[in-house]
Amino acid sequence: MPQPAAQARINPADETIGSPGLTVRFLLTGGESNGSIAAFELVVAAAQRLPAPAHSHDHYEETIYGLEGILTWTVDGNQLDVGPGQALCIPRGAVHRFDNNGSTDAKVLCVITPAAIGPNYFREVFALLTAAAGGPPDRAKMFEIMRRHGLTPVLPKGP
Repeated sequence: MPQPAAQARINPADETIGSPGLTVRFLLTGGESNGSIAAFELVVAAAQRLPAPAHSHDHYEETIYGLEGILTWTVDGNQLDVGPGQALCIPRGAVHRFDNNGSTDAKVLCVITPAAIGPNYFREVFALLTAAAGGPPDRAKMFEIMRRHGLTPVLPKGP
């Protein structure tokens, strides 16, 4: 009996997801690691602020390893600069965000354990940002996307 042809493997690294100033390129997804790990490069342009709200996640740790430039991470209210050769582990439940406060682009490797998030989250978020045409994204839709993918958005503190 003939065997079915092997399905071609799509390398996630062949896809760059993002917009001007912020891009994500997955190197490994949960599908390639039996759900144990996801890893992606994150490139943040100089002076770029994270367009999504600070958030936490209860189902995975996120480890950041600096490759180029410096990203400033705010984790549970503490600011930490991560540059080349430096690492930061964001534990489950910690509220965090990042910004590039520098004058050069920054690149980090993000490792998610276990692989509870993948490219679809970023595709949806960037589609929402693109639809906003440079304005603020629809907050309710952003929160819905984040929650559906296991992130808990944090509302900014009012005056």
